[in-house]
Amino acid sequence: MKVLLRVGFLGLLFVVVGVLVARGAGRLPNVVIIFTDDQGYGDVGVFGAKGFTTPNLDRMAAEGRKFTNFHVPQPVCSASRAGLLTGCYPNRIGIHGALGPGARHGLAATEVTLAQLVKQKGYATGMAGKWHLGHHAQFLPPQRGFDEYYGLPYSNDMWPHHPEAKAGTYPPLPLIEGDKAIKVGLGHEDQEQLTTDYTARAVKFIERNKERPFFFYLAHNMPHVPLHVSSKFKGKSQQGLYGDVIMEIDWSVGEVLRALERHGLEKDTLVIFTSDNGPWLSYGNHAGSAGPLREGKGTCWEGGTRVPCIMRWPGRIPAGTTSADMLMTIDLFPTIAKLVGAELPKHALDGRDVWPLLAGEPGARNPHEAYWFYYENNQLQAVRSGDGRWKLQLPHTFRTLNGRAGGRDGTPVKYEQRKLDAPELFDLHADLAETNNVAAQHTEVVARLLKSVEAAREELGDSLTKRQGRGVREAGKLAEAK
Repeated sequence: MKVLLRVGFLGLLFVVVGVLVARGAGRLPNVVIIFTDDQGYGDVGVFGAKGFTTPNLDRMAAEGRKFTNFHVPQPVCSASRAGLLTGCYPNRIGIHGALGPGARHGLAATEVTLAQLVKQKGYATGMAGKWHLGHHAQFLPPQRGFDEYYGLPYSNDMWPHHPEAKAGTYPPLPLIEGDKAIKVGLGHEDQEQLTTDYTARAVKFIERNKERPFFFYLAHNMPHVPLHVSSKFKGKSQQGLYGDVIMEIDWSVGEVLRALERHGLEKDTLVIFTSDNGPWLSYGNHAGSAGPLREGKGTCWEGGTRVPCIMRWPGRIPAGTTSADMLMTIDLFPTIAKLVGAELPKHALDGRDVWPLLAGEPGARNPHEAYWFYYENNQLQAVRSGDGRWKLQLPHTFRTLNGRAGGRDGTPVKYEQRKLDAPELFDLHADLAETNNVAAQHTEVVARLLKSVEAAREELGDSLTKRQGRGVREAGKLAEAK
């Protein structure tokens, strides 16, 4: 009888071990993207933050890979989000700038989001936070592949209580669950809980879907002004309210990582942390830092498009490493498609599979010849070589503080306008701050990048030169009531 019991126990043990091994070996990877709003390149500990600490992000970097040359395609909210979720330059799909509460368009139903991409493979999909790709029901996340959604439809400054809002500018701010407003007219107390509430949604989503592959998009409204933080972190940093807000975001990252570990999912999950654009410098002590980079949000200088990025996937992304390779959020879509075995959409994409660079494979190279940077209603303002060394700033007008300090305590100062009259070339390997124009010394590089500029204008257009692009698709339009 003892022998039979022993054999039976061993048989059961082998079955349990076999199930666990099969789960680890055959499971498709989970993906979690944490996307902050207006967080600057220098606003993470391992990127040089001062006045506050980010222990969870620093730990994530120690267990994963830090990317020091990671970019968004446009330095502004809606456009940046469109690029992340579709793998396309946002102007290709008709999304420009930041959509306001009066906008009557959004992400077209014919576009494919990351959520729709992974649903091909049976993924659970969820989102909490700022959407900003159309606030009408037909554009909201449940109509774009997300099983669940909780958050704000646009920026948290688009509310009547904002110090800079003129009377009647914005309607009461709605909090949405699914595609319905569950509360209209959020106050300061509500905004103070946004980071906490979004984090709780992410943690619960992980708990509910731990037995199947999942994708969760955690898009924090912070640290976009007006800044709000819960009582847990109020007054905790040496940098005032902005530092408090970043410390709470760091706590949020830690909660997500702990939830994955609690359910034994850390080795099955790719976690990506980054920001939608650089800091809104005119807000001064309520804005972040671009670190060594020039300018910030709303410009195509490095401080506007280069953002902090950390990725962790134990066993797949090498721990404690740093990559200086040029990358962009548009590359995540085809990379994730390759990782999960999903079929890419038939329409044109701009991103490329860059997994060899994420994984730190020897000899891996960026597959792009160049990246294009647009802003201000389809103005082509800059182009970067795919190897990350050269950047050509094209003639355009841009905003700057010109060395002046920003505003105080939520009230911004006005920008000045500066104009580039001729192309300027920068060697970013030697001149990260874009201070030394070397166009005259490298005419062959200028000529090569101008060929890419011509390709961009042919494909996506350029309002500065009055070009119409042949590859542009329309945004979705609000259906008129019958």
